Amino acid sequence: MRIFIASDHAGFLLKEILKQHFNLVDLGCNSKDSCDYPIFAHKLAESIKNNDKGILICGTGIGMSITANRHKNIRAALCTDIQMAELSRKHNNANVIVLGARIISTEIAINCIKIFLNTAFERGRHLHRLNLINNIF
Repeated sequence: MRIFIASDHAGFLLKEILKQHFNLVDLGCNSKDSCDYPIFAHKLAESIKNNDKGILICGTGIGMSITANRHKNIRAALCTDIQMAELSRKHNNANVIVLGARIISTEIAINCIKIFLNTAFERGRHLHRLNLINNIF
């Protein structure tokens, strides 16, 4: 499993800190200079295969979430605390966690990612619901 990370300028500093705590494949951006977040959300979403996971970061996480979820087989979950991170995996089988660098602290971001990467999908009734999302009846 590979873990990709991408951010815009607002998430750049948090991305750089997270790279010190996790083994991540960095897809950009590469500075605090203003940039367009959809470019990096698309790049990450297109890189996710099979059991890969992703981390997207922008100011609020909203723009990255909207953009990533336009891709088939991407389930990007905007998480602001560890309970959301855990349930995004257990109930939604999220494969991308999205963080708002202007919304959460570095400590919460690190803990959310730890939970996200170490929580399994529960399947059962949740699998049926994922199939409904994907229009598989």
